Amino acid sequence: MSAAFVGPCSRASSHAQLSPEWVDLARRLGTEQTIQTHISWVMLGPTDVYKRKRPVELGFLDFRTLAARRAACQAEVVLNRRLSTDVYIGVKPVTRRPDGTLELAGGGEVVDWMVHMRRLRDHDRADVRLREGRLTASDLARVAARLVRFHDRAPADEHAAAFGHPDRIARNVRENFAQTRDIVEHFIDAKEYEQIEDHQLGFLERHHDVFMSRVQQGRIREGHGDLRLEHVYLPDQGPLQIIDCIEFNERFRFGDVASDLAFLVMDLAEHGRVDLAEHFAASYSQDSGDYGIYEVLDFYEGYRAYVRGKIAALSAQDPSLERTQRDRSAAAARHYFLLALASARRPIIEPKVVAVGGMIATGKSTVAQRLARLLSAPIVEADRTRKQMLGVAPAQPIHDAAWGGAYDPAFTDRVYEEVLRRAAVVLDSGRSVVVDASFRGRTLRQRVRQLASDHGVGFRFVECRAPAAVCKQRLRERAKHASVSDGRLEIFDDFASRWEPVDELSPPEHIVLDTVGPATEQLEQLRRAVDPWAGDIRP
Repeated sequence: MSAAFVGPCSRASSHAQLSPEWVDLARRLGTEQTIQTHISWVMLGPTDVYKRKRPVELGFLDFRTLAARRAACQAEVVLNRRLSTDVYIGVKPVTRRPDGTLELAGGGEVVDWMVHMRRLRDHDRADVRLREGRLTASDLARVAARLVRFHDRAPADEHAAAFGHPDRIARNVRENFAQTRDIVEHFIDAKEYEQIEDHQLGFLERHHDVFMSRVQQGRIREGHGDLRLEHVYLPDQGPLQIIDCIEFNERFRFGDVASDLAFLVMDLAEHGRVDLAEHFAASYSQDSGDYGIYEVLDFYEGYRAYVRGKIAALSAQDPSLERTQRDRSAAAARHYFLLALASARRPIIEPKVVAVGGMIATGKSTVAQRLARLLSAPIVEADRTRKQMLGVAPAQPIHDAAWGGAYDPAFTDRVYEEVLRRAAVVLDSGRSVVVDASFRGRTLRQRVRQLASDHGVGFRFVECRAPAAVCKQRLRERAKHASVSDGRLEIFDDFASRWEPVDELSPPEHIVLDTVGPATEQLEQLRRAVDPWAGDIRP
């Protein structure tokens, strides 16, 4: 856990920053190092961690009284147990013995409070995994799935909803600028500062209805509030652990679920891994069905970057930190402020629509996943969308008649409408999108092609093909396991008889992919067909 607290606003050098009486206590507790952040001292031992609040007032928090520090410690334990297992042991008083020395949970006068934690392995921390090349898109999909469950369980009541109103968000945004106005010139020039401020406040004003729609949809929840890489632990065995949420100010913890995601998206981008950032957001949208995050994600990413810049800037001005740490904080502040500026600009890669279709069991979803990796794009799946619209779990089978019930043509038309609506939201954010559906008929294929045309972006239709015998064998194997798809052997022949050949698209738009061939060859063909850096065909 140690470096979970090391960053642009912290320092570590044994226990040198503690007073002698606290050094004595730290050693008797078996800790070997103390890390100082802008709000805490964290004493680290081989198996245990003790975290003490600094008696500071920073505008957004006030820990100057013993009662305030105790309340913050208690809140930290309760709130962080939501996303961690057996990490937060409890809150312990620090007391003074008759001889003046300090002890933990003694019988004397209480002089402070500390959070007692179990130490986690640095090896498992997401930023360490990233630095060592061990953090994958699959890891981040695991984090996204955990957050979907976490957000789904969080109340979406009136108290929470209030934090999603544009005027409440604007209060936080204005506070950031007010708290940095006198020092920001040390890190970026006045014009850059004004551009960030104008964009963030202007976005809130121009998209007032979007933010209110998010409120009405129940997307405002009590979240984590500080979802950085160093707060996420991904052990090879055992549960995923997410620690160190915001406990000191609920207006930084409550908000749009997209704001929670945006912190990790921003952090990955700050580490130079925009591809992983996009995979993470895509996994969340796919699992949750909330593609509306793309309407506000870039705004919140810029907001989060500015918050990190503010903290780093304040640390750079903190005389209690060593000069080298202040210099690192100053560099980090400039980096974060420029990241906030960049989030206001459109991506340099032109977006496109890639539709993936074909007969049942031709491998459409596998191909869609490969395309999503190539493009760092979200997938909108017809099968998953259908089940989200029906309110059933993704892997819950719906074995209605081939063209009845959930697969009635009228309901299927509604499903495709929703699929295209979700895809349009992604495109409006300047991102590419992969649409995974059968696209059995020409009319459905023309609709997705028209989506690309309406947005003035490139279009490709990837038709997956495999021999009928291969498809039927795949369906026999699929029947043994849970699946999002409801395609099954009993309806294969009927479906095949209704398939309309693809003869309405131009050859460059229509890519035929043999899904029986080697995966490497398929991947190379897909790469040539949808190269994100190449010029594209616009319908």
